[in-house]
Amino acid sequence: MALNILNGVNLQEPSISKEARELSEQVKNKSLSLVDRVESYQDIISIEVGDTSFSRVRNLERESGIRQLYVKFEGGNPSGTQKDRIAFAQCHDALRRGYDTITVATCGNYGAAVALAANLAGLKCIIHIPTGYHTARISEMEKLGARVQRFEGSYEATVGHSHAMAELNDWYDANPGGLNTALQIMAYSEIANEIYDIMRDAPKLLAVPVSNGTLLAGIFRGFETLYKRGKTSRLPRIVAASSSHKNPIITSFKKNLEVCEDLHPDKVKESKINEPLINWHSFDGNEALWALRQTQGEAFHVTDKQMLQLAKTISEKEGIKVLPAATAGLSALLEMHSQTAFEHDRYVAIITARQ
Repeated sequence: MALNILNGVNLQEPSISKEARELSEQVKNKSLSLVDRVESYQDIISIEVGDTSFSRVRNLERESGIRQLYVKFEGGNPSGTQKDRIAFAQCHDALRRGYDTITVATCGNYGAAVALAANLAGLKCIIHIPTGYHTARISEMEKLGARVQRFEGSYEATVGHSHAMAELNDWYDANPGGLNTALQIMAYSEIANEIYDIMRDAPKLLAVPVSNGTLLAGIFRGFETLYKRGKTSRLPRIVAASSSHKNPIITSFKKNLEVCEDLHPDKVKESKINEPLINWHSFDGNEALWALRQTQGEAFHVTDKQMLQLAKTISEKEGIKVLPAATAGLSALLEMHSQTAFEHDRYVAIITARQ
């Protein structure tokens, strides 16, 4: 039976400014020099991507008893998730290096982000989606000019197929776990810089939802750089959270493994709530495990019920409409506090997507 996943942001036109659309016309104008076109695309990124809201959630503080609790809300990116950061970074790289086509395997949100970034860059976009997945974002991808192709197999197998097609056809490979992983991690490291710009130090604890581990690894890399430069007084202790017993990073950390161990594919079942988080193979799992060990971090299993309830609470208490799976990190942070009350300090949770 096909899995009906309305797994992403509510369908709507991406919020792109008039200025960015005008710059896009310059990017697509091949009569201009490549330097000018790439600079115009960089301007689009500067205008549209990142610098997302960072706020103290006072009502959740009162309810939980945590003195200073902050959320970094990535739903302010154009397609509604943190995926825009790596999608635009890779389209910028593809444009700079002379590629005309970019490809990725996705189950929803990442595909929408790449489709938008490619559309503004004037790149052809090939998106591979597992046959068993039906995401409402397919129509959004197609409206943005992407060509959606189905592949018979799991998400992990579809990533492998997209890798192979990129190599065969000389397309830019934007998949996780590929040659451009370092660029993806660098793009996510900017989140640490944005938090530092406001806090002027690292938080005591930073909670992150995890799937492939790239986001967690990138944020850690950002704070590690800030710490080595003497900008922060400490590294944040990182807390990873994902769907209960359906993510290799969480399971491997709890088993105290040095290397991320795959789960059995048949034991990983998707739902409308947990799909953005789960997989049997985390492509950047080793990097995420390293970050957790380096910061004496923690890892938590979170249930669909917990995520749904917390998304409802955030909406009611703070007026922020968030994707339930995006609350996994905050859910883990609140659970830690309920077990042993935090000392007075500053605590941050990454909320990865809007509803």
